[in-house]
Amino acid sequence: MIIKILRNVFRFLFLVAIQVLVLNHIQWSGYFNPYVYILFILMLPIETPRWLLLVLALLIGLTIDMFGNTSGMHAAASVFVAFARPGILRLIAPRDGYEVETSLTPQVMGFKWFITYISILVMLHHLVYFYVEVFRFSEFFITLLKAILNSAITVIIILLGQYLFGRSTKRHERLIG
Repeated sequence: MIIKILRNVFRFLFLVAIQVLVLNHIQWSGYFNPYVYILFILMLPIETPRWLLLVLALLIGLTIDMFGNTSGMHAAASVFVAFARPGILRLIAPRDGYEVETSLTPQVMGFKWFITYISILVMLHHLVYFYVEVFRFSEFFITLLKAILNSAITVIIILLGQYLFGRSTKRHERLIG
């Protein structure tokens, strides 16, 4: 239990640092700005209580807002993703359901499941974020294009990070057994 908490605290700090120190300074043509900090919300254990999921999403969103001076836009998008996550998990659940303490990684859940999972939630995050940022429908299609492009870039970065830094299940099983 303590190891899980420490792992998630480290993930929180690492993703906030990457987002604030590196990714917030990447803006190509004003269209691309990947937001990989939402991986923290996506990687929380399935058995995380809904209230805690919402509180943690608010906390990471407010932290990013504080460093980015974005007035609660990240907090709103993060809380929306945390709210939608249980429904999306039920929607794309494997036939047998999820096992207790299942790790939501491509190595455990499979590539197709993982890409579906992160693509849906990243797209929802970006739609909420960019429409709250613009806060008008006169730029509907430009904002939609911006959300789609940023979602694609964010998903690619998340996938690269998962395969470069994620633990291999086979290697982990060899070490244990």
